[in-house]
Amino acid sequence: MTINHQILLDNRPQGEATVANFKLVEAPIPALQDGQVLVKHHFMSLDPYMRGRMNESKSYAVPQPLGQVMIGATVGEVVDSLHPKFKAGDQVVGMGGWQEYSVVDANVLGALRKVDTTHVPLSHYLGAVGMPGVTAWYGLVKIINPKAGETVTVSAASGAVGSAYGALAKARGCRVVGIAGGKDKCDYVVNELGFDACIDYKEHKDYLSLSKALREACPNGIDGHFENVGGMVLDAVMLRTNAFARIAVCGMIAGYDGAPLPMANPALILVNRMKIEGFIVSEHMEVWPEALNELGTLVGTGKLRPRESVAQGLAAAPEAFLGLLKGKNFGKQLVKLV
Repeated sequence: MTINHQILLDNRPQGEATVANFKLVEAPIPALQDGQVLVKHHFMSLDPYMRGRMNESKSYAVPQPLGQVMIGATVGEVVDSLHPKFKAGDQVVGMGGWQEYSVVDANVLGALRKVDTTHVPLSHYLGAVGMPGVTAWYGLVKIINPKAGETVTVSAASGAVGSAYGALAKARGCRVVGIAGGKDKCDYVVNELGFDACIDYKEHKDYLSLSKALREACPNGIDGHFENVGGMVLDAVMLRTNAFARIAVCGMIAGYDGAPLPMANPALILVNRMKIEGFIVSEHMEVWPEALNELGTLVGTGKLRPRESVAQGLAAAPEAFLGLLKGKNFGKQLVKLV
């Protein structure tokens, strides 16, 4: 336990990201100082936001520094501790990054959080009962704020955010319609997650065709929408929105490689008096306890059954991450490290 394997951002993408942007290295594990905790990671999270951090361009967060461990959330076990609140064997979640071990200053507020795996599997604290779940909760509850009987939609419906959103919306009495890529994903969204309908965007060559399918699935129009994708999907949804519709914008994965994402009918924002709000969930830490409590209950009672795609071993992370950006994952994308 003296060597740590890490993946660094070696160079910035020129257009589409590739495996060559990353570098696998070995590094010694330093001796702990007072207040520090050594964590052995069991799983690490791969998320679309990481692609934006790889660029040097202006964004809501500082770019990932070159030559440093890639940013990312992790869950694992404390193996050594010089902090009174943590002991060996504790199950914890933190931002350990793309590496097998992390040394964490546990005096930093929120740097490390103990979790209970009695009813919720450890890996779910990176998905349904973690940042993606809270993201879904914030967009639905604080921006869309639906009433029972309203119709709400979500893109990337089978993913970590979309699946949690569906369970949360059904619990509030909404009609919930998903948009996902492929028959298998749509079947899962309806049959296992309990959505009222799901549309396979891959069956549609343009936004007008997709919008026609949305009209059939949402006969009373769309009152609230959660956007993870942008592009054609958002254009299709906007054609079906009702007056005073609310759209929570969390991701624009269709444009993460730097291509512009023009909007086909921006006049609909005015015509339908829409509220469109982008948000970053880490800026709303005050809602996390309430959100995590509800999400943990949904998972623990079986009302939310999250799916996971798991790559094996740290070296598999870059390929799995690039696959995530192309929608190859099914549910939350993780890397198993033990």
